[in-house]
Formats: sequence, C-alpha cells, structure tokens
Amino acid sequence: MEFIQTEDAPSAIGPYSQAVVVNKMVYTSGQIALTPEGGDELLSEDVTVQAVRVMKNLEAVLEASGSSLDNVLKTTIFLADMDDFATVNEVYGEAFGSHKPVRSTVAVKTLPKNALVEIDAVALIKD
Repeated sequence: MEFIQTEDAPSAIGPYSQAVVVNKMVYTSGQIALTPEGGDELLSEDVTVQAVRVMKNLEAVLEASGSSLDNVLKTTIFLADMDDFATVNEVYGEAFGSHKPVRSTVAVKTLPKNALVEIDAVALIKD
C-alpha cells in the first residue's frame, strides 16, 4: 500500500491522504476547489469554476499515483445543489472526453468548506 501526496493538488484538510494505491488500483479522496497551495478563494466562485478546479485537482492526484483520467473506472460526484447537475456534467464531460467511467451523483446537505462540488475516483494503474 502506498499513500500519495502531490504538491500539484491541495493537501488533505484532515487526517486522510490524497490517494492510496493498492494492487495497481488508485482510490482518491474527494477533491474540492482548493488551489494546489490550499487557497480557498475559488470556493466563492460559481459551480463551473469550482468544477474545473476539482477536475484539475483530481487529475493531478491521479497522475501522482501513476494513473490518469483515461484510467478512471468510477467516480462519485457530490453536489450541494442538484440544480448544478447539468453544469458540472458539462465540465466533467470535457475533462474525460470520450472516456466514460461509471459514476454516481449525489446531492448532499453541505460539503467541506461549503464547496459546491466534490469528486472522487477509483482508477487503474496500467503498465
């Protein structure tokens, strides 16, 4: 088991890792729209800006783990407001392109730091 930490994504804001690698699988923690330096200024922006940052953070954690968005098997999207589904779906679709991992989308009461969107992933590490 290997715990992943990269400076290209925000550090964990609690007692957890950005990701863990086990048996050529990567399990990421949920990413919100913090900057790689840990700044939370994007959390006051709209859901589009936040979703773009979330996908960049997720990509950075996957790459630090030896994987990529192209190797993602499953994601979970957490939304503070299900009315943002279509907007986040558009950003998500652009990030993944033709790759279409399975996914769940869940509306939640609140997210850490009052973020509007959080996404986690499970991915393969290919040789």
